[in-house]
Amino acid sequence: MNILSNLKYAPGSRKNKKRVGRGEGSGHGGTATKGMNGQLSRSGAKKKAWFEGGQMPLQRRIPKYGFTNHSRVEYQVVNLDVLQKFSDANKLSAGTINPEILKQAGLISTTSKPVKILGNGDLKTKLQLEVDSYSKAAQQKIEAAGGSIKKI
Repeated sequence: MNILSNLKYAPGSRKNKKRVGRGEGSGHGGTATKGMNGQLSRSGAKKKAWFEGGQMPLQRRIPKYGFTNHSRVEYQVVNLDVLQKFSDANKLSAGTINPEILKQAGLISTTSKPVKILGNGDLKTKLQLEVDSYSKAAQQKIEAAGGSIKKI
């Protein structure tokens, strides 16, 4: 009967590690299977994983392209149809909506990034919004519904 405390590997399934550089009697003494000369025969020898033997390395052979704009502002986007569903679910007839309320509702992930309202969908509820940015289409639809929007 096999009990967890005395399980053993099957005979012959595990080999001992080859012990090199432990004297001539081991059969792996002398140069310790490293050969006579060359970079890898030296003590402390290592090659970087990306080293290609002096050939022009891949990261230098591939052409550079692209550009990263460091002043780009990454907005968290909320569409009008999402705001309409939120106001229907919470039975909002009017009220001020700001990033803290959007975060609590799960419509944005954090209050540290700016929020932008986009005009995708329709809005029937009169809402007062305080956000970092908005599109012209969103502004027109919010004002047509009787609400207001302002930048914070």
